[in-house]
Amino acid sequence: MAKPLEQMEAASMPSQKAQAPLLRVSTRATLRQKLALATLQLLGWSVRFSPLPGPRGVIIFYPHTSNWDFVLGILAKSSLGLSLHFMSKESLFRGPAGWILGRFLRSVGGEPVNRLRATGTTALMVARIRQADRFWLALSPEGTRCRKDSWRSGFYQIARSANVPLGLAYVDRRTKEIGMVTYLELTGMPDLDAVQIRHFYEGREGLRPHLASPIRWRCEAPTSAASAPPQEDP
Repeated sequence: MAKPLEQMEAASMPSQKAQAPLLRVSTRATLRQKLALATLQLLGWSVRFSPLPGPRGVIIFYPHTSNWDFVLGILAKSSLGLSLHFMSKESLFRGPAGWILGRFLRSVGGEPVNRLRATGTTALMVARIRQADRFWLALSPEGTRCRKDSWRSGFYQIARSANVPLGLAYVDRRTKEIGMVTYLELTGMPDLDAVQIRHFYEGREGLRPHLASPIRWRCEAPTSAASAPPQEDP
């Protein structure tokens, strides 16, 4: 079992946007944590982290522009000893290939989801969060590695409906950092919340910057702080 986050030592390093420490694993960390962080360091990457504010929440990971984001994310998650969940296509858990791939995805937090179903995913995830003692759900707000004109709003609906904090996770190729240092209590005013989210991610560059989607709702809301993003699944 991974050690609690409080047992991870950290060395404070200056940061342009956040003063959260860079991770350094102590002798009390598990072998898995040590190996994960050592692998990241070997690749030239570091992890910056602020402890989770509670037992349940939603995390968005941005910018998501490469398949390598998944590898970096899993290594960072393992180095921290975090138990995070993410949604994966149900087909990856089926058939002979699914017997191997599905088992692996479940072991790192994968939740099978039928993406062909028009609705219901948001409600399902809200229920999972509410019913669990501990449950943090990680999502890509773009919903794809390819550039889109806007973000999907499923993560916002889930966090608001479940009444949980929103964690902002990032990958930045310029600093070679992957981190999660800020948590928001959403106001229910999407335009206002989008301003905070946009400010945090300003200057963060994904592995393929030209594929990063602009931070705005799929349907531009009217100029009103009380407007709402379109209702849609993640």
